[in-house]
Amino acid sequence: MIVSHFLYVLFLLLVGWSGSTHAVNVGYPAPDFTLFDTSEEPISLTDFRGKYVVLEWFNPHCRAVQQHREIVRKLAHHYQWRGIIWLGINSTHYMTQEDNLMWQETNRLNYRILDDFTGETARRYQVKITPQVYIVNPMGIVIYSGAVDDNVRGDKSQPFNYVAVALEEILTDQPITYSQTQPYGCLVQYQY
Repeated sequence: MIVSHFLYVLFLLLVGWSGSTHAVNVGYPAPDFTLFDTSEEPISLTDFRGKYVVLEWFNPHCRAVQQHREIVRKLAHHYQWRGIIWLGINSTHYMTQEDNLMWQETNRLNYRILDDFTGETARRYQVKITPQVYIVNPMGIVIYSGAVDDNVRGDKSQPFNYVAVALEEILTDQPITYSQTQPYGCLVQYQY
Protein backbone atom coordinates (compact mmCIF):
# COMPACT_ATOMS: atom_id res chain seq x y z
CA MET A 1 0.00 0.00 0.00
CA ILE A 2 2.75 2.47 0.98
CA VAL A 3 4.83 1.48 -2.05
CA SER A 4 1.91 1.97 -4.46
CA HIS A 5 1.14 5.37 -2.90
CA PHE A 6 4.80 6.33 -3.25
CA LEU A 7 4.83 5.27 -6.93
CA TYR A 8 1.63 7.26 -7.58
CA VAL A 9 3.16 10.41 -6.00
CA LEU A 10 6.38 9.85 -7.97
CA PHE A 11 4.32 9.54 -11.19
CA LEU A 12 2.50 12.82 -10.46
CA LEU A 13 5.79 14.60 -9.82
CA LEU A 14 7.30 13.29 -13.06
CA VAL A 15 4.24 14.37 -15.04
CA GLY A 16 4.49 17.82 -13.46
CA TRP A 17 8.19 18.11 -14.27
CA SER A 18 7.61 17.13 -17.88
CA GLY A 19 5.59 20.31 -18.43
CA SER A 20 2.88 18.41 -20.28
CA THR A 21 -0.01 19.14 -17.95
CA HIS A 22 1.09 22.09 -15.80
CA ALA A 23 1.77 25.75 -16.42
CA VAL A 24 5.34 26.70 -17.20
CA ASN A 25 6.71 28.18 -14.01
CA VAL A 26 9.78 30.26 -13.25
CA GLY A 27 12.71 27.97 -12.48
CA TYR A 28 11.51 25.16 -14.77
CA PRO A 29 12.47 24.24 -18.33
CA ALA A 30 10.73 26.11 -21.15
CA PRO A 31 9.07 23.63 -23.52
CA ASP A 32 10.70 23.54 -26.92
CA PHE A 33 8.66 24.37 -30.00
CA THR A 34 9.06 24.75 -33.73
CA LEU A 35 6.94 27.47 -35.32
CA PHE A 36 7.09 29.28 -38.66
CA ASP A 37 7.97 32.94 -38.99
CA THR A 38 6.56 35.35 -41.59
CA SER A 39 9.15 34.10 -44.13
CA GLU A 40 7.89 30.53 -43.59
CA GLU A 41 11.20 29.64 -41.92
CA PRO A 42 10.93 27.12 -39.06
CA ILE A 43 12.17 28.54 -35.76
CA SER A 44 12.78 26.41 -32.66
CA LEU A 45 13.49 27.59 -29.14
CA THR A 46 16.52 25.28 -29.07
CA ASP A 47 17.97 27.23 -32.03
CA PHE A 48 18.86 29.87 -29.45
CA ARG A 49 20.33 27.68 -26.70
CA GLY A 50 23.13 29.61 -25.07
CA LYS A 51 21.29 32.95 -25.40
CA TYR A 52 18.60 34.77 -23.45
CA VAL A 53 15.26 34.63 -25.27
CA VAL A 54 12.16 36.75 -24.77
CA LEU A 55 8.87 35.12 -25.83
CA GLU A 56 6.15 37.74 -26.28
CA TRP A 57 2.61 36.47 -26.85
CA PHE A 58 0.42 38.97 -28.66
CA ASN A 59 -2.87 39.43 -30.52
CA PRO A 60 -2.99 42.49 -32.83
CA HIS A 61 -6.69 43.00 -32.04
CA CYS A 62 -6.11 43.26 -28.27
CA ARG A 63 -6.26 46.80 -26.86
CA ALA A 64 -3.54 46.04 -24.29
CA VAL A 65 -1.24 44.70 -27.03
CA GLN A 66 -1.88 47.84 -29.08
CA GLN A 67 -1.17 49.94 -25.98
CA HIS A 68 2.23 48.21 -25.65
CA ARG A 69 3.27 47.99 -29.31
CA GLU A 70 5.64 50.98 -29.25
CA ILE A 71 7.03 50.04 -25.83
CA VAL A 72 7.67 46.46 -26.98
CA ARG A 73 9.19 47.61 -30.29
CA LYS A 74 11.68 49.84 -28.44
CA LEU A 75 12.46 47.16 -25.86
CA ALA A 76 13.12 44.54 -28.51
CA HIS A 77 15.28 46.89 -30.57
CA HIS A 78 17.31 48.02 -27.55
CA TYR A 79 17.93 44.55 -26.13
CA GLN A 80 18.57 42.82 -29.45
CA TRP A 81 21.60 45.08 -29.79
CA ARG A 82 22.70 43.67 -26.44
CA GLY A 83 22.41 40.04 -27.55
CA ILE A 84 18.86 39.20 -26.40
CA ILE A 85 16.70 37.19 -28.84
CA TRP A 86 13.10 38.48 -29.09
CA LEU A 87 10.33 36.34 -30.57
CA GLY A 88 6.70 37.43 -30.98
CA ILE A 89 4.15 34.59 -30.94
CA ASN A 90 0.59 34.93 -32.24
CA SER A 91 -1.77 32.18 -31.04
CA THR A 92 -4.96 33.84 -32.32
CA HIS A 93 -6.81 31.03 -34.11
CA TYR A 94 -8.50 33.17 -36.79
CA MET A 95 -5.34 34.94 -37.96
CA THR A 96 -2.94 34.15 -40.81
CA GLN A 97 0.69 34.72 -41.73
CA GLU A 98 -0.50 37.76 -43.70
CA ASP A 99 -1.88 39.24 -40.46
CA ASN A 100 1.47 38.60 -38.76
CA LEU A 101 3.36 40.19 -41.64
CA MET A 102 1.07 43.24 -41.59
CA TRP A 103 1.57 43.63 -37.81
CA GLN A 104 5.32 43.31 -38.25
CA GLU A 105 5.51 45.83 -41.13
CA THR A 106 2.99 48.35 -39.75
CA ASN A 107 4.80 48.51 -36.41
CA ARG A 108 8.33 48.33 -37.90
CA LEU A 109 9.19 45.29 -35.79
CA ASN A 110 12.71 43.99 -36.36
CA TYR A 111 12.17 40.65 -34.65
CA ARG A 112 10.60 37.41 -35.78
CA ILE A 113 6.85 36.92 -35.51
CA LEU A 114 5.84 33.28 -35.19
CA ASP A 115 2.63 31.47 -36.18
CA ASP A 116 1.02 29.45 -33.38
CA PHE A 117 -2.51 29.72 -34.80
CA THR A 118 -3.30 26.16 -33.63
CA GLY A 119 -2.54 27.36 -30.09
CA GLU A 120 -0.47 24.25 -29.37
CA THR A 121 2.56 26.14 -28.08
CA ALA A 122 0.49 28.63 -26.07
CA ARG A 123 -1.36 25.73 -24.45
CA ARG A 124 1.94 24.06 -23.51
CA TYR A 125 2.98 27.31 -21.83
CA GLN A 126 -0.57 27.78 -20.51
CA VAL A 127 -0.72 31.33 -21.85
CA LYS A 128 -4.13 32.81 -21.07
CA ILE A 129 -3.61 36.54 -21.68
CA THR A 130 -2.02 38.75 -24.32
CA PRO A 131 0.37 40.39 -23.97
CA GLN A 132 2.29 37.88 -21.90
CA VAL A 133 6.06 37.57 -21.73
CA TYR A 134 8.44 34.77 -20.79
CA ILE A 135 12.20 35.17 -20.52
CA VAL A 136 14.25 32.01 -20.99
CA ASN A 137 17.88 31.82 -19.89
CA PRO A 138 20.75 30.29 -21.94
CA MET A 139 20.15 26.87 -20.31
CA GLY A 140 16.49 26.84 -21.38
CA ILE A 141 15.02 27.69 -17.95
CA VAL A 142 12.17 30.18 -17.54
CA ILE A 143 13.40 33.08 -15.42
CA TYR A 144 10.54 35.56 -15.93
CA SER A 145 6.83 35.14 -16.57
CA GLY A 146 4.17 37.83 -16.68
CA ALA A 147 3.23 41.31 -17.80
CA VAL A 148 5.24 43.86 -19.76
CA ASP A 149 4.60 46.53 -17.12
CA ASP A 150 2.26 47.66 -14.34
CA ASN A 151 0.09 49.95 -16.49
CA VAL A 152 -3.10 47.89 -16.20
CA ARG A 153 -5.50 50.76 -16.96
CA GLY A 154 -3.19 52.40 -19.50
CA ASP A 155 -3.21 55.70 -17.62
CA LYS A 156 0.30 55.84 -16.13
CA SER A 157 2.74 58.31 -17.63
CA GLN A 158 5.71 56.42 -16.13
CA PRO A 159 4.75 52.74 -15.80
CA PHE A 160 7.13 50.30 -14.12
CA ASN A 161 8.46 48.07 -16.92
CA TYR A 162 9.00 44.60 -15.46
CA VAL A 163 10.61 43.21 -18.63
CA ALA A 164 13.12 46.05 -18.98
CA VAL A 165 14.09 45.77 -15.31
CA ALA A 166 14.49 41.98 -15.57
CA LEU A 167 16.65 42.29 -18.71
CA GLU A 168 18.84 44.96 -17.12
CA GLU A 169 19.29 42.77 -14.05
CA ILE A 170 20.18 39.78 -16.24
CA LEU A 171 22.75 41.74 -18.21
CA THR A 172 24.41 43.03 -15.04
CA ASP A 173 24.49 39.58 -13.37
CA GLN A 174 21.95 40.49 -10.70
CA PRO A 175 19.04 38.34 -9.52
CA ILE A 176 15.69 39.25 -11.04
CA THR A 177 13.69 41.30 -8.55
CA TYR A 178 10.27 40.57 -10.08
CA SER A 179 10.50 37.13 -11.70
CA GLN A 180 6.75 36.52 -11.85
CA THR A 181 4.02 39.13 -12.35
CA GLN A 182 0.35 39.00 -13.28
CA PRO A 183 -0.23 39.51 -17.02
CA TYR A 184 -3.21 41.65 -18.02
CA GLY A 185 -4.94 42.27 -21.32
CA CYS A 186 -7.12 40.04 -23.50
CA LEU A 187 -7.84 36.33 -23.34
CA VAL A 188 -5.99 34.27 -25.92
CA GLN A 189 -8.36 33.49 -28.77
CA TYR A 190 -7.97 29.72 -28.88
CA GLN A 191 -9.92 27.61 -31.31
CA TYR A 192 -11.93 25.19 -29.16
